[in-house]
Amino acid sequence: MKVATTILVFCVAALLALGLVMLYSASMGPKGAHFLIMQVTWGGVGLVICFIAAALDYRHLKKVSWLLFGLAAVLLALVLVPGIGMKINGARRWFDLKVMHFQPSELAKIALIIAIAHYGERFQRQMGTFQRGVFLPGAFIGLILVLILAGRDYGTTILMICVSAAMLLVAGARWRFLLPPIFVAVVGLGIAIWFNPIRSKRIAAWLNPDETKSDIGYQAYQSMLALGAGGWTGVGLGDGRQKLGFVPEHHTDFILSVIGEELGLVATLAVLVAFIFLVICGIYIAWNARDTFGLLLASGISLLIGLQAFVNIGVVTSALPNKGLPLPFISYGGSNLVMMLAGMGLLLSVARRAHEGVTMPIESEPAAVPSPQPS
Repeated sequence: MKVATTILVFCVAALLALGLVMLYSASMGPKGAHFLIMQVTWGGVGLVICFIAAALDYRHLKKVSWLLFGLAAVLLALVLVPGIGMKINGARRWFDLKVMHFQPSELAKIALIIAIAHYGERFQRQMGTFQRGVFLPGAFIGLILVLILAGRDYGTTILMICVSAAMLLVAGARWRFLLPPIFVAVVGLGIAIWFNPIRSKRIAAWLNPDETKSDIGYQAYQSMLALGAGGWTGVGLGDGRQKLGFVPEHHTDFILSVIGEELGLVATLAVLVAFIFLVICGIYIAWNARDTFGLLLASGISLLIGLQAFVNIGVVTSALPNKGLPLPFISYGGSNLVMMLAGMGLLLSVARRAHEGVTMPIESEPAAVPSPQPS
């Protein structure tokens, strides 16, 4: 367990450091050092929360799991109200807190994982039935997903469908009960995307990149140019050109394109390897958790980080259509960074208590031989 936690901490620290370096490089544009200063600030807040979460006993979360779930649902509903939530590019996903933009769907990710883990532990003996294994958890999972989708956050909706389904399977739900609602959810998302002009155009741009490189597919095309220009070792830190207005959102969702251009394929592959090791260590921690709640909690957090990184890398390399998900620990964004570090703290808490209460057998001492008594 010590090896797993050491590798986990090293990977997160390396990704955080790389993110700050690349944001410093990205700050050479019109924004100056704004991105770097804000990321350092919220990274510090996230690390404090990470240390607190690691020090506390994760099992205490069961007492507040539904309170966190309710808070996340309320915030997701409030962000949809005009005058309360911010509307950017036709989507309502953020609160304007003056010092930062807070995205409640980031809190909802962790809150939903905690709620599923608590539910899965409480009803682990009944998860093989349709009612307990699919219908009831599907109701509260669906509530969060509908609210996220109402804010037009399709990427997070798809991500949490995958994470939630995987957690239910780990908890004991059966495939034959789980597949029909997943199919319905996928069909529903497909219909929603079909009737959403922006999302449907993104799918078309992904399928026809050359025909749309000057229009809706411009961002993905410029990202591929950046990755190609970097070659094996990159053009040099700070010397990238695509970040100078050619790749929109280069400091958030497409920061990997800046890494690929300036540091090359070697650094890009190193990022991929770091996430692979991070997920492997997270799954190892989950496998060795002392209880079902820890198993499900660690599994959910590991899958969340791994799948989000997979989707982001897939989008930047044009292997997947644009989804608008940040790269964990690297992309600019206070809400995502703080919640990801909080998730790391919970993983470390599960790891710290994996062998708590396990006692080693004590070897019995040989019976003392009585000394002969004088006659």
